Amino acid sequence: MKNLKNTSCMKKIILPLLLLLFGFSAAIAQEAETDKPIDKPVRSPFASDVLIDNQTGVVPVKGTFEWLIQHRFGTMDNGIKDVFGLYTPGANIRMGFNYSLLDNLVVSYGLTMKNMYSDFAVKYALLEQTRENTIPVAVTLYGNMAIDGRNEKVFGVDYNFTNRFSYFGQVIVGRKFNDWLSLQATGSFAHYNSVAADMNHDVFGVGINGRINFSPQSSVLFQCDIPLKIQSISEQLDWDVAKPNFGIGYEVSTSTHAFQIFVTSSNGILPQDNYMYNQFDLTNGFSDLMLGFTITRLWNF
Repeated sequence: MKNLKNTSCMKKIILPLLLLLFGFSAAIAQEAETDKPIDKPVRSPFASDVLIDNQTGVVPVKGTFEWLIQHRFGTMDNGIKDVFGLYTPGANIRMGFNYSLLDNLVVSYGLTMKNMYSDFAVKYALLEQTRENTIPVAVTLYGNMAIDGRNEKVFGVDYNFTNRFSYFGQVIVGRKFNDWLSLQATGSFAHYNSVAADMNHDVFGVGINGRINFSPQSSVLFQCDIPLKIQSISEQLDWDVAKPNFGIGYEVSTSTHAFQIFVTSSNGILPQDNYMYNQFDLTNGFSDLMLGFTITRLWNF
């Protein structure tokens, strides 16, 4: 009986002691986890969420509303006669509105003069590059659906409303290498429900975009988008693929504004239009080059 009593007393002492030690160990572990430095995302790999004709991997913080104007003038082949295309007929313009529902998710709407496209888009930041390279690159997904607003006669006799639809999807992989250089590579897919009889409905493409900073607010931008001619997905035995879209520009930015002025070899603004239909060729010089600009303005709510 005495041994049983001693055992019972030891249990009463040891059990609370073990619980106390366990709680103390958990508190130390939690404190150590809290003290561990967090690898934060890199600062401003790009100054804006657009780069000439392309999306960047940037998604503004939750509650940000953005208004943007994207403008493309006519070709520059007449030189000073029409101020290098500024007064040439055939300009194109898009007005867009973006809103960040989450820190990594933005939704968009825009209206483009060419073909009176109404486009609805989503951009999602899947991964963000971190300062200590825990995550070495940023990965962003972008997709849109556009509705062609022209008269139904342009779609032929077998018209359906869905003939107006086109789609675009893109994977953007980017990296900020240092304080002055950011690059991103893209893989893209464009689809049109209705195309001419000698065209494909689908096209894949690749691209590279970059930003070179030379002051805290000023940068040089460049882009190259290349549609790919892939026989295995083609509906045609022989076809002409769209021309590559090259661009170079200058950007000045603040915390709420960005202004870009550039020269590019495409008169489209929507990416699926450029990948499917661009016939302007950089090698033709001024006759196939256009001046353009983009203005963005941010508000936070």
